[in-house]
Amino acid sequence: MEQLVSNAAGSPRGLLRVNATLGFGRSQIAPLISDFVKRHPDIQVQLQLTVNPPALSEDSFDICIRFGEPPDARVIARRIASNRRLLCAAPAYLTRHGTPEVPKDLAQHNCIGIRQGDDAYGIWHLTSNKRTDAIRVRGTLSTNDGEIAVNWALAGHGILMRAEWDIAKYLRSGRLRQVLENWQLPPADIYAVYPQRHKSAARVQAFVDFVVAAFSVKP
Repeated sequence: MEQLVSNAAGSPRGLLRVNATLGFGRSQIAPLISDFVKRHPDIQVQLQLTVNPPALSEDSFDICIRFGEPPDARVIARRIASNRRLLCAAPAYLTRHGTPEVPKDLAQHNCIGIRQGDDAYGIWHLTSNKRTDAIRVRGTLSTNDGEIAVNWALAGHGILMRAEWDIAKYLRSGRLRQVLENWQLPPADIYAVYPQRHKSAARVQAFVDFVVAAFSVKP
């Protein structure tokens, strides 16, 4: 009843359940929620951070912030920001082991693995000039936590494939160096995903609009 009244009046109020990935949710979404509730004091937000997005069939979230558009017409997906996946390594690692010049060189390198979602683990797809190479990589370290993987790359343990949002500051500072810059990896654009039944929910629309506006001015 509270939700129906809120929708009818157009006033954002009520409980909003937000899901996001661990690292991105902690560093980007949590601060935005802090600003959001200051503007909308009648909304209560529950933030849940998980390694992988919840199943779309679950009734465990109102909005899910995720990487990549979900292939499911039962939900609405609104793009928040573009986001490239990049390959990178610490300069010290590249000094010791050399810099790969073509994708097949990756097979001779120590590559840091991340087991997340339904992506094929251990196979990296790189595209250039409409040609795509599928490279099976291996390494001594793997994890399901992206922040841990980044820290391993910073420590010089190997080559990492990671979203630009997670490593941009380290590329700017020089602590990580991009490799195979002329090859593209599958994008990891950032989306706000919510069920069709929340299409008219004022609290959902207010939060999505707020996040989209915030990311439009981020560097």
